[in-house]
Amino acid sequence: MKIVIGIDLGGTKCTVILGQIDENGKPLVVEKKVNQTKDYSNPNQMIDRLQQEMENLLESHLIDLKTVSSIGISCGGPLDSIQGVILSPPNLPGWDEIPIVKIFNEKYGIPTAIQNDANACALAEWKFGAGRGTKNMIFLTFGTGLGAGLILDGKLYSGTNDNAGEVGHIRLDNFGPVGYGKAGSFEGFCSGSGIAQLASLKAIEKLQMGDKVTWCESMSKLRTITAQQVAEAANEGDKLALEIFDTCGTYLGKGLSMLIDILNPECIVIGSIFVRSGHLIIPALEKTLMVESLPLARKVCRILPAELDEQIGDMASLSVAANLLH
Repeated sequence: MKIVIGIDLGGTKCTVILGQIDENGKPLVVEKKVNQTKDYSNPNQMIDRLQQEMENLLESHLIDLKTVSSIGISCGGPLDSIQGVILSPPNLPGWDEIPIVKIFNEKYGIPTAIQNDANACALAEWKFGAGRGTKNMIFLTFGTGLGAGLILDGKLYSGTNDNAGEVGHIRLDNFGPVGYGKAGSFEGFCSGSGIAQLASLKAIEKLQMGDKVTWCESMSKLRTITAQQVAEAANEGDKLALEIFDTCGTYLGKGLSMLIDILNPECIVIGSIFVRSGHLIIPALEKTLMVESLPLARKVCRILPAELDEQIGDMASLSVAANLLH
C-alpha cells in the first residue's frame, strides 16, 4: 500500500483526502476533511489551512509525512497543469497565478500534480469507473457547467496549453440559454444552470398566457428555479418539465455527435445530472444520435452514466496522485 493525499478545490467547498493505493493501483479513501470555501477567499490562508488539515489527517492515523508518495490536486480551470499554476478560476475569485504545486513541493518535497476537475474526473472514471479497460474515452461533467476530460490513445490529453476538452463553449444554436458566455452553447443547453434557464423561459411563456406552472408559481419565482425542481416535476409526469429535458437531450445528442465523429471514442461517460436524470434525457439523445452521428463511429461508442457518482470528487484528486506513480 502507498499513502497518497488528494485535494479537491471546489467553488462551494474544498476537501482534503487521505488515501491509499492498493496492489492494483486503485486509490481507496481512508478519511477526508471538508471545509467551506467561504472562509478561505484569501489563497494563502486557504492553502495554509489545507496543509494543516493534511498534516492533521496524517497525524491522526500515525502516518509520517515522509511516507506519503504523492499529492494530487483537482481544481476548476483555467490552470496550467505542466507548471502547476492555478489561473484565475471563476469559482475561486482572487486565485490569480497561484503556483500551488511549487508551494507544496517546496514545503514537503513530495511529488505533487494538479489537473482541472474534468481531467481529474476523466482519470478516475477511466481507471476505476465506467471507462475501465478503454483506450479512447470522453468524460463530461454535466453539473453546474459542462466540461470534458479526454483520454486518447490510452492517456490523458490536455492540449497545447491545457485547454483541450472545453466542449461547453461549442455553439450548438444561434439562440438559447447562455453558458461559457455564449448563447446557444453546449453548456447552455446541457448543464444545471442551462436547464434552469430553459425552464425559466418556458415558465415565462406559460405564466404570461395565464397558465399554471407547477414548479414556478409566479414571475417572482423565476430566478429561484433549479434543474432539480424541473427534474422532480418531470419524474411526476409534468409535460412542460418533460419538454425541457427533451430539449436538453436533443442538444446533448448534437454535441455528442460532434465528439463521436471527430474523436471516435469507445465510450462517453457522463456525470452528475445524467447519472440522476438520464432516463429523462436518453430518448431524445438517442434519436438525435441516429440522425447526426456517423453510423460506424456511433456503433462502437457506448454512452454511459458515471459509476463513481458521489465519490468522484474524492477519487478524482486521488487519481491525479495515483497517476503520478504510474
